[in-house]
Amino acid sequence: MELVVQFQVLNQSCQCLAWKPRPIVAWGAESQHVVAGYSDGTIRVFSISRTEMELKMHPHAVALTAIAYSTDGEMILSGGKDGLVAVSSPRTGMTIRVLADHKGSPITVLQCTRKQYRDFGVEGGELWLATSSDRRVSVWASDWLKDKCELLDWLSFPAPAGPEGLGSLPPSLAAFCPWEPGTLVYVGFGVQKEVLFYSLRKKQVVEKISLPYFATSLSLSPAARFMAVGFGERLLRLLSCPARDAQDYAGHDDAVHLCRFAPSGRRLLTASHSAVLVWGAPGA
Repeated sequence: MELVVQFQVLNQSCQCLAWKPRPIVAWGAESQHVVAGYSDGTIRVFSISRTEMELKMHPHAVALTAIAYSTDGEMILSGGKDGLVAVSSPRTGMTIRVLADHKGSPITVLQCTRKQYRDFGVEGGELWLATSSDRRVSVWASDWLKDKCELLDWLSFPAPAGPEGLGSLPPSLAAFCPWEPGTLVYVGFGVQKEVLFYSLRKKQVVEKISLPYFATSLSLSPAARFMAVGFGERLLRLLSCPARDAQDYAGHDDAVHLCRFAPSGRRLLTASHSAVLVWGAPGA
């Protein structure tokens, strides 16, 4: 592995990153743009091929905690430490919408996925979700060209009082399930250590998978029915769904705070305190 390009922003910390989606017409070509969210509330779009910053926006007054492109790459969704979610256009540099539904709790996840235009009884070709650290998940249907953004579902997951001696609670994480359209997967601090599958059509939890510990990271393979779950106990678990067969992997020097399948599903990236590991993923 070699360093291809490096971008530096003085006196600011990069808090989150996202690759711009590849156009469908050029599927197989690598995306050449990345968006980064910073501790001063700014967003910067970088061109890899031109090795330069193309755009800077300032949609937040506080540090960013999550960022994502819309599925067509025409909008940037960003979440802040104060729970506000901003929708900005990289074409105009303008923030077109600010959502305050999660205000008061840091945004932990933003994710977008495609949908049929009138699916779920609402217009728009895109579903997206926002998750905040207070165990709430909002799901939205959007048609950005028509300035439509409609709340489709609002989830709140119960939890007991935080245990004494625990410095911080496990994160609240959610993701759309690639192999079950209309289903999202959730992990977080709760009554039980488990993965929850929630159906947006049935409006209820339809499946639960027990875990040995509370999860600190989550990723679902886009190529096969596999789910990767990281734990604070330096453990990575690979789950086969729906069989629930589990394989555990050691090798991390600290909590597995990030796991991410590659878009091809052939590789899994995990990170702990001082180590980044790349795994060959099965079934891809």
